[in-house]
Amino acid sequence: MSESNDSWEREIVTQLAEASLKEQRRSRRWGTFFKLLTFIYIGVLVYIFGDASLTEISMDEKHTALVELNGVIADDKAANADTVITALREAFDAEHSAGVILRINSPGGSPVQSGYIYDEIIRLREKHPDTPLYAVVTDICASGGYYIAAAADKIYADKASIVGSIGVRMDNFGFVDVMNKIGVERRILTAGKNKALLDPFLPIDDTVTAHMSGMLTEIHQQFIDAVKKGRGDRLNTDVEGLFSGLIWTGEAAVNIGLVDELASSSHVAREVIGVEKIVNYTVKDDLLERFAAKLGSTTAQAISSQFLTTTIR
Repeated sequence: MSESNDSWEREIVTQLAEASLKEQRRSRRWGTFFKLLTFIYIGVLVYIFGDASLTEISMDEKHTALVELNGVIADDKAANADTVITALREAFDAEHSAGVILRINSPGGSPVQSGYIYDEIIRLREKHPDTPLYAVVTDICASGGYYIAAAADKIYADKASIVGSIGVRMDNFGFVDVMNKIGVERRILTAGKNKALLDPFLPIDDTVTAHMSGMLTEIHQQFIDAVKKGRGDRLNTDVEGLFSGLIWTGEAAVNIGLVDELASSSHVAREVIGVEKIVNYTVKDDLLERFAAKLGSTTAQAISSQFLTTTIR
């Protein structure tokens, strides 16, 4: 009789435990579902109202065209040449565009991508001589960012902006000593004795280093020539370290000719171009891409967490 009672009690406890686990799983699933709905709702609001202040007016009205260049300049980033150039062409070709502002906040990036944008700005300015283009710096306009800015009619910045870094760099690491210490032998086969140049697991080769330094010097000179062409007599080339990679504040940059004046985008639109209304021509991701960027990681994390919870248990 005692064993029968114990069996009955164990069965009841087991059923209660299983019911509790099922309820927890059900609650967790519904919680994840409502969290995803909330994220999607917030994303829709951001998408609809995020840039409303810059696109309230119609492109059929007289306006100042704005193109933004944000972040690292690279082929696989938002600030790539194709995207920026597309926006610039639309801004210049717009019938009611009184002028174009290229608002830059970039630490630099690819000299190739920067060169593409620089050359296109020069071409567009020649094609549309009555439509000025002004570069406006926000936080930073360095290296490739300044390369591009130099093509503008004028450059404006905030007094605390970071400007300059006219130089070229190539990063690499060396692990030769580490390999020797841990007893790992490097084995590599090549056709062409320099095919493995800059291999971080091989010792420095003076001939290769000299070759690469010469290549960087050539690219640096291309950068310098572009800046001199764009800035002309405004640039004080006697400033020590001007082309050495140094950076300056926006206020100091005015004194050495890297920047023309201190001003914001709204000031340039209102006081320089003479049309306060701004239309943003920056190429944006479509709805699905913007959701993926803003919600993708959060959604994936939530789904992954739910999947692991339901399968492990």
